[in-house]
Amino acid sequence: MKNMVVSSLVILASVFANTVVKAGVPLNNLEGVGGVAFNPLAYPAGSSSETSKDKQGKMSFDNFLGKPQIGTWYVNLSDSKIDWATIGIADTIFKRVELSYGYEIISTSFQDIQKHNFGAKLLVLEESFNNWGFAPAVSVGTLYKHTSFDTPAGVDNSGFDFYIVATKLIKKTLPKPVLLSGGVLSTKGRTLGVLGFDEHRDEVFFGNIDVLPLENLAVGFEYRQGAKFSSWKDANYWEAHVAWFVNKNLTLVAAYVNAGNEKSSSKVGLGDGIVLSIQYAF
Repeated sequence: MKNMVVSSLVILASVFANTVVKAGVPLNNLEGVGGVAFNPLAYPAGSSSETSKDKQGKMSFDNFLGKPQIGTWYVNLSDSKIDWATIGIADTIFKRVELSYGYEIISTSFQDIQKHNFGAKLLVLEESFNNWGFAPAVSVGTLYKHTSFDTPAGVDNSGFDFYIVATKLIKKTLPKPVLLSGGVLSTKGRTLGVLGFDEHRDEVFFGNIDVLPLENLAVGFEYRQGAKFSSWKDANYWEAHVAWFVNKNLTLVAAYVNAGNEKSSSKVGLGDGIVLSIQYAF
């Protein structure tokens, strides 16, 4: 599977590299939602079209539907012998409601797992709303997830996540633009829902920081707290990444991820490894 995924990434890059709307954040994250790798951002995915009229002077459909974006990820966690590949698509209607779908396939030494993610995000407050330059964008969202994992008794194959997230791009008060984002997630998911859904729910923190040293380059760090249930504890995840905005459509990402100690007896970890991603905005 590893060779197949890497080949697909190379092919996608060669197809899209010479095409020229708005590369950059939010990307489609591992679950298809507008964000970075693990976490959502408050910004809706896609770029809504400008107001336009057809030849008869009527409002066109483009006023309501933005332009979609797609993203694919490959994660190689060599310590635990896991190949993790995803593809997601997201779009925004009325410039406020993001709808997304993400498909994941996780190849392990004991089972190949498929996971489906259906997401909805509502932009509650726009960035700098009411002309308050310090104000972040604020969104709320939900994800319905289903996994094919052979779950034990008492563990469900599907469940809902809910989250609130605030995101702010600071451009004027710092030497270089800095993107800050943070939020709270309510989840029943074990290992992001890949290994099923607990009967209890936990609230965890997540956060992102990205610095843009160049207009077409971002360097960042991402953190996600592990969920803890009565009989299950996930490790905390973090990753460090570099994103290259190749042109107005295409973004390439390379990262190092640490998903906890895979040998731990107290928390479920997946080890560390490399991450590659191709993102395309139409």
